Amino acid sequence: MQRLELREIRERTYKSRDAWWTVLLVDPFAARLVRLVAPYRWITPNMLSFIAFVFGMGAAACFALQDRWWLVAGAALFHLSFVVDCMDGKIARLNDSGSMFGAWFDFIFDRIRVIVCTVALMGGQYARTGEVKFLWLATAVISLDLFRYLNSSQMAKIKRSMTRQLNEARGQEQVAPVETTSVTDEGEHEPAAADDRNHSPYIRMRNWLLRRRIRTHLFSGIEFEMTVFIIGPLIGFVFWTSIVAGVLLLAFEAALVGRLWQLTRRFQGELATALAEQPAGPHVVPQQRTPSDAGTGSDVRPEAMPTRV
Repeated sequence: MQRLELREIRERTYKSRDAWWTVLLVDPFAARLVRLVAPYRWITPNMLSFIAFVFGMGAAACFALQDRWWLVAGAALFHLSFVVDCMDGKIARLNDSGSMFGAWFDFIFDRIRVIVCTVALMGGQYARTGEVKFLWLATAVISLDLFRYLNSSQMAKIKRSMTRQLNEARGQEQVAPVETTSVTDEGEHEPAAADDRNHSPYIRMRNWLLRRRIRTHLFSGIEFEMTVFIIGPLIGFVFWTSIVAGVLLLAFEAALVGRLWQLTRRFQGELATALAEQPAGPHVVPQQRTPSDAGTGSDVRPEAMPTRV
């Protein structure tokens, strides 16, 4: 079996923008493992998702044992679980073997892994110390993880809804993903610009990140999980690292919500302008959908489904 070059693996499987943890600590290993398993078509994305889940359950078992070195082993297994979990998306893109069921399978098993690992880690700490704060922390970690992914999915639906309405008003077909439209997050999908001393420090930092495929949303659900289940157990400060991770996650989510609010306000003006530019005569005025409409079943399309990591 002829193996693909590592360069080709990167070109065909790397996302144009990804979390810094994935870019720096996962992709270099995942790409090499993908190169090894890609020729074997019987190794499917769903199989890799299940293997990642098994490693995650192994991490949970280590967390439950409470001992210092078991925590370290659990952190290592959780990272390995995430590496394999990233492989499934790369294999799906490389072999064009992704599916809607696979996206659901991957998403659900990821959430189960987080719940079980949280119960094992915080439950083990409660059994060791008898401090009730770990039980409250378990509830907070699970809630924040679910909030992050539900919020992300809902915001994506609203952006798609705004894009469709603008295209309808302009008489255009929906041919481009939402990321290329005017109602997307500024800068997140722009090409990295060359360095310019006249740019602000923020713009220079953003361009530096984009040139390295790192998205400017620096603390997402991925970094939250890695801080709770890897950094905390490794350094032995499970409680406070989880607290810091939760605060950072909420801060960055608040920034995204603020940006969404700006986009929805700008959308109203763009929609009014598009309608005003329509030629005289009878034409269909697109019905504006509210955020709640964007989340109904009638608005769910294949692209609204969660994608593999």
